[in-house]
Amino acid sequence: MSHFVEKTDAAPAAFVPQGQIDMRTSIRPTVAEIDLDAIARNCDRLQSLVGDSRVWGVVKADAYGHGAVQVARRLERTCDALAVSLVEEGLELRASGIDLPIVVLGAFYGRCHAQVLENRLTPVIYDLEDVERFGAAARQASVRAEVHLKVDTGMSRLGISPHDLARALDQFERAPSLRLAGFCTHFASADLAGADTAEAMVIFRKCVQDVAHRGFTNVVVHAANSAAAIRHPDTRLNAVRPGLALYGATPSALVSAPDLEPALRLTTRAMAIRDVAPGAGVSYGMLWRAHRPSRVATLPVGYADGYPRHVQGAQVLIRGRKVPIIGAVCMDMMMVDVTDVAHAAVGDEITLIGVDGAESVTVDDLARTAGTINYEILCGISKRVPRVYKGSS
Repeated sequence: MSHFVEKTDAAPAAFVPQGQIDMRTSIRPTVAEIDLDAIARNCDRLQSLVGDSRVWGVVKADAYGHGAVQVARRLERTCDALAVSLVEEGLELRASGIDLPIVVLGAFYGRCHAQVLENRLTPVIYDLEDVERFGAAARQASVRAEVHLKVDTGMSRLGISPHDLARALDQFERAPSLRLAGFCTHFASADLAGADTAEAMVIFRKCVQDVAHRGFTNVVVHAANSAAAIRHPDTRLNAVRPGLALYGATPSALVSAPDLEPALRLTTRAMAIRDVAPGAGVSYGMLWRAHRPSRVATLPVGYADGYPRHVQGAQVLIRGRKVPIIGAVCMDMMMVDVTDVAHAAVGDEITLIGVDGAESVTVDDLARTAGTINYEILCGISKRVPRVYKGSS
């Protein structure tokens, strides 16, 4: 059944009882519409691309701003597992009834090793001391816990050094309460030109061989993020971990996946329109001044909603036409020049990200004008912007 549901800020999601008005979307019109079926179709396309490799949907950072719980519920039908960055993100999914395996890719575990195992989260270990800590937690719980081990192949962020791999495997051999269920790395430059990814794969394959030679079996080997899964077939291995591509975007122009569908559309409505005389300034600092008699529309969206303040040359869509943002983006509002849009009126829908008629503004377009990357734009859409979900339940 296709329908729209509205996500509140709370987790798990709360829903407005039938017949009651949700003031969040009935008064302030700025909303992010999420097409869950588009995400599922992107997952299917990626699965076709990677063949027999398993697809683990990455839903960290609130599913890149799309809403982790709702996205996870949709991906339960298409993914073999889900991946998050933080323990807290995994706990949110478990509290919302998500039953798929959940791999925690890069968390600081603190003193929560027992809670990680109690909630059936699969930790990725990047610190040798955590082998001992998870082993002790598993012994205390009288379970044999599955964990993954991460090796650093050049990013210098997380992961044990390849030189320490033998010592790590020694520790696993002395920890019967743990099973080495996965072995992984992460690429620093899979979306860029150059030989870095190939060189990292040489290191990783040698480490994989070392793990096998030590007698560890049934170990899931995974390395590929979205860029690697699309650009570097040799990195697909047993499983891939697509994040950005699931949501219809790619990390760079070199990552070609034209069939992916953007799953998020960000819209608002004009809240005021005023005539501005030549020479009059607009917004803080009067960074823009009218050079002709102009009509300026005020929109109820600003940098507190995640729209970047320092955009240069950004545009939005009204009545199927592109119009420029003028002046400084404010915390709660921004202004656009609608002088050339006939009959522009208060209440008109404004598309900030998405399609209107034959025109579109993509997340990449917005990121480019803000001097940032599409990841930051999507993850930055704030919690005060309601997510409205479209798709099958």
